[in-house]
Amino acid sequence: MRPFYRWLWLAFISAVLVACTTVRPATATQTAKVTTKKSPANTGAYFQNDGPGSNIPVNLDLVPDAVPQAEPLIAAANLPYTALGMSFRPDKSAKPYRKTGRASWYGKQFHGRKTSSGERYDMFAMTAAHPTLPIPSYARVTNVSNGESVIVRINDRGPFHKSRLMDLSYAAAHRLGYVNRGSAEVLIERVFPVKGSERIATKPPAMQAAASDPLYLQLGNFSRLARAEAELKKLLADDSLHDDKLAIVNHEGIYSIRMGPFQGDHEALAVANALSVAPVITR
Repeated sequence: MRPFYRWLWLAFISAVLVACTTVRPATATQTAKVTTKKSPANTGAYFQNDGPGSNIPVNLDLVPDAVPQAEPLIAAANLPYTALGMSFRPDKSAKPYRKTGRASWYGKQFHGRKTSSGERYDMFAMTAAHPTLPIPSYARVTNVSNGESVIVRINDRGPFHKSRLMDLSYAAAHRLGYVNRGSAEVLIERVFPVKGSERIATKPPAMQAAASDPLYLQLGNFSRLARAEAELKKLLADDSLHDDKLAIVNHEGIYSIRMGPFQGDHEALAVANALSVAPVITR
C-alpha cells in the first residue's frame, strides 16, 4: 500500500475508534483509593488530588447526625456487583451489623457527583459509603481511639480496598477527628429507628425487645481499657450524673462506657439530651 493511502487508512480507523469510545465520569464507586492521604503528615498530598478543598465551612462541628428512618431500599443500588476484580453482594436484610476496622474519607474530587443511590455526594453532609450494607441504611460510627461517634446515612458503595471497611464524608471524618490522618480505626454499628420514639436502636424492629426491658445508653466506645477508664473518670467527676449507673462493658474487645439501666424511653432520652449524645439506646 502506498504511504499516502496507508496514512488515510490509519486516520480513518483512528476516527472510528474514537467515535465508538464512551467516556464515563469517575464516581466514588469506580475507584479504590478515594480518601486516604499519602502520609499522616499534613503535607497537602492527597490521592488523585482529592482532599478537603479550599472552601471548608467553619461550622462543621454543628452538622447534625443523620436521623434514622424507615426508607425503601433502592433496587439498583443493592444488586450484586464487581469492582476492581472483587465481587460484592449487598445485604438487603434488616439484620444487625457490628464490625471494627479502618474507615477513610472522600472529599472534593467527588463532591457533587452521583453516588450509587443516584443522589449527589455532599462532602459536608453526614453520609458514608459501604461495600455491602443496604442503600439506604444508617450506622453509628465511633472512632475507638477517642470515643467520638457520628450517625451517618449510607448512600454510596466503596471503599474497594481490603484494608478499609467504610468511606465517610469529610464532615463525618471531621467530627470523628481524623481528617488530617486520612483514616482511623472505627466501630461500625447499624442503627434503626424505634417506632413511636425518638430512641435509636442497634437492632431492627423485629428484634427489639419488650418495652418493659431496661434500657442502656452508650457514652463511648474505646479500643483501649485505659482510655475508657480515663473517660469514665471524667464522667464520674460530673455531680449531675448518677455514679451507680455508669460502668465499662467489654464486648468483643471494645470497651463501652454504659449508663443504665433506665426503665423507660423518657428517662433514657432525657439523659441523652442532657449529655448531648445521640439517643442510641440498647436493651
